Amino acid sequence: QVRLVESGGGLVQAGGSLRLSCAASRNIHSINNLAWYRQAPGKEREWVAGVGLRNSADYADSVKGRFAISRDNARVYLQMNSLKLEDKGVYYCTGKYGTITIWGQGTQVTVSS
Repeated sequence: QVRLVESGGGLVQAGGSLRLSCAASRNIHSINNLAWYRQAPGKEREWVAGVGLRNSADYADSVKGRFAISRDNARVYLQMNSLKLEDKGVYYCTGKYGTITIWGQGTQVTVSS
């Protein structure tokens, strides 16, 4: 099975930073439409950022200027700076392998005041 595994979540105070990482069981370049989503408690899952093959990136308005998505030969990352309370939630890495959309198990990000 093709798998994505996130890591790097944790507890951080507002204004702090975290760097999330997503590793694939296959070469990351075999996976298209790489993106990060998040889901806060009681909220709908929302798209956060997406990255292209040449590290082109798009962001949700809520994180623009604070988050940076990137990829290298092995992993896709989400650098999160100036974290706000509303950034809390489970962050998921996703992509498309052939015709199959795959999701990681998620990594928890908790932001405290």
